[in-house]
Amino acid sequence: MHRRSLFGAALAAPALLAVPVRAQGTITLNGASQFGDEHPYTKALVRFEELVKQYYGKPINFVLHKNSSLGLEKQYFEYMAQGRAVDYAIVSPAHMSTFSKAAPFVDAPFLFRDVAHWNAVLDQDMFKPVADEVEKRARVAMIGYGGGGVRNIFFNKRVANLAALKGLKVRVQGAPIWSRTFSAIGMSPTVIAYNEIYNAIQNNVIDGGENEAAGVEQMRFYEVAPQLSMTQHAITIRPLCVSVQTLSKLPNDLQAAIRRAGKEASAFHRTAEAGADSQILETLEKAGRLHRVEFTDRAEMKRLVDPVMATYAREIDAEGILNRINALTA
Repeated sequence: MHRRSLFGAALAAPALLAVPVRAQGTITLNGASQFGDEHPYTKALVRFEELVKQYYGKPINFVLHKNSSLGLEKQYFEYMAQGRAVDYAIVSPAHMSTFSKAAPFVDAPFLFRDVAHWNAVLDQDMFKPVADEVEKRARVAMIGYGGGGVRNIFFNKRVANLAALKGLKVRVQGAPIWSRTFSAIGMSPTVIAYNEIYNAIQNNVIDGGENEAAGVEQMRFYEVAPQLSMTQHAITIRPLCVSVQTLSKLPNDLQAAIRRAGKEASAFHRTAEAGADSQILETLEKAGRLHRVEFTDRAEMKRLVDPVMATYAREIDAEGILNRINALTA
């Protein structure tokens, strides 16, 4: 299967959508998702729309642009910061690094021990200082935390331990902490646009990539890299974001409805994605499309990464947050 990049075409679209928030007396909000109807991100955004309508109780229009029709998450965030084209979207913290060095820390590898630990960190709102910085510098509000998918590495060959990982080229997100941590375990990290991963593996530019189950399924990565090494190196946090420029133009009661709906839709997202993770992998494996490979050196991998994470936290003034996370029992 050959995947054609839609990136160029997608970037042309937002200029046509830079319209006022209010149109003919009815407020219209534009959302964006890289994925189709069945992905947890899209489902969470639909739930968000439903809840806003319920809590606002007045006419309001939502237009959700799906399947990367407005580009990728990095573009969504830039558009929200500029107050054009996209009013709300779910965005990986890695794509916020231009505005906040601390943002990728929210989603850094090996930050959480397990899902229970991840949930406890979110319940205590430990990332509020980061969210405040993003809102101040990027003018984008993080109104809820979704995610919950456990990320593993998919390869075009079987990789079961650190020795087998050495020197392999793996696609990572653009935030520096991802390249630094994967380099620390002996891999060769490469930053490639998300919609180019399939072709890059197919053409032997990289050996694999890392993603949660929903992404592996949606993007059909198993077709070119069916060996899934169960490194469990990260648990996703995917903030539901809203443009502050958009938000500031809205009536106070609608602003309140949006913030309330954001928290609840993100809780829905967390439950949906965390619950679907193992089910997706089991279905793919039973169909013979993917093979889960037990990874035997996760503890050693984390040992190699811990000093990198500590240094990174000091650099971005997040040492206090990291210490609180590490001290939290769950």
